[in-house]
Amino acid sequence: MKKYDHLYIGGEWVAPSSADVIEVVSPSTEEVIGSVPSADGTDVDRAVAAAREAFDNGPWPRMTPVERAEVLAAVSRKILERADDFAQTLASEAGLPVSIWARPEQATTFIDYFVKLASTFPFEEVREGITVGSVLVRWEPVGVVAAVLPWNSPIAIGFMKLAPALIAGCTVVYKPAPETPLYSCILAEVFDEVGLPPGVFNLLPAERQYSEALVAHPGVDKVSFTGSTATGRRVAELCASSFKKYSLELGGKSAAIVLDDVDLGSVLPILAMTTMLNNGEACVLQSRVLVSRDRYTEVSEALAGAISHFKLGDPMELDTFVGPMITPRQQTKVMDYVSGAIDDGAKPILGGPEKPAGFDRGYYVAPTVLTGVNNKMRVAREEIFGPVVSMIPYDDEADAVAIANDTSYGLSGTVWTSDIHHGLQVARKVQTGNFGVNIFGIDPTSPFGGYKESGVGRECGPEGLREFMQAKSINLPEGALPQ
Repeated sequence: MKKYDHLYIGGEWVAPSSADVIEVVSPSTEEVIGSVPSADGTDVDRAVAAAREAFDNGPWPRMTPVERAEVLAAVSRKILERADDFAQTLASEAGLPVSIWARPEQATTFIDYFVKLASTFPFEEVREGITVGSVLVRWEPVGVVAAVLPWNSPIAIGFMKLAPALIAGCTVVYKPAPETPLYSCILAEVFDEVGLPPGVFNLLPAERQYSEALVAHPGVDKVSFTGSTATGRRVAELCASSFKKYSLELGGKSAAIVLDDVDLGSVLPILAMTTMLNNGEACVLQSRVLVSRDRYTEVSEALAGAISHFKLGDPMELDTFVGPMITPRQQTKVMDYVSGAIDDGAKPILGGPEKPAGFDRGYYVAPTVLTGVNNKMRVAREEIFGPVVSMIPYDDEADAVAIANDTSYGLSGTVWTSDIHHGLQVARKVQTGNFGVNIFGIDPTSPFGGYKESGVGRECGPEGLREFMQAKSINLPEGALPQ
């Protein structure tokens, strides 16, 4: 049982303003495994004030980027030292398999990239002017950042925000999802141990109603949010009222296009993984698999066979590949999608809408592969956030691209082929922010974000760093150069 009684604000563990707590329930055992204080509006004000003071008067924004990077490098090392603690905590509170999706190493990959970028990014550059002598273009930190996190893969997503924000010189109020606050308390311990200046990182576990108070707070300069498209719209509305900067990484309904020339045996293991990663609770999930009518039955049966070998079970067991859904509500929602698809004419060739046999406890959903799906069905159009794959037939390659693009989302996608160069031609036609040819992934060096209703702004790469900075032009007279 992990129990935290204090909030981390202003570089100290302080008593919360109320006696309310968030009890954390394990999605695999349905038992309470820990608790954290439930911050209220007063605590929101305290956290923002601490971040504001640290930005306006503290040393962090005035350090060089390389000096800030040295601190972040220490954070990366400390996280690796406590990797098992992070993994076991996330397996317990998020249901993520302890040996795969709960591991924090992906988070340190993001940190390490931005640490390296700090020494090469052009925070200042001189341009030859046309109407003036020369121009010094500076990239300066945007200010106080509200980082609002989801419950799926929270530590990796967390550092897609934290690493660039801190390298830029911003200060942060970090709000974890109420379902998964325990890992963030370990994270606060890490920041405290490495000697991050007070107020640079402030932890605010709270129920969802206080997310709105944080986002709308006049002391916040930038909001970085990952979550549902519906909530993202509300974040955008709140930020727009005060012209506050924001970036949104939202939902997805990504398509994997399987071309006829593919050597199925060579790509099947990776393709199957992309449909089930993170228990199916991933915005980048390849939840629609598009296959030509000529190979439809073959590919559908092969994919179902490969997925059937993924162990569904206790996330604390090392060989588990798919764990439970995060809450009973999410479990019911996913099962209802499967039931609705069957009512619409789809057929499950693996799994189905019933709770899997042998799982009396926990919010488990059987990995499910549906055939007979067309792109007009609800199961093919809405984000399910569960281990459900829709197999959709296409007539020719142009039809496959049209189906892939026939969605309100545009976050991820893949193509599977024996001709990489031809796959690249297909990739250029799909309207999505992240795409793979015979591979799947998010690389720290490159911008990640969505088209359409999948979001605004980008994370990762130099583009992700710029999201946390403002551009300033300083005009100089003829003959004058900055020193």
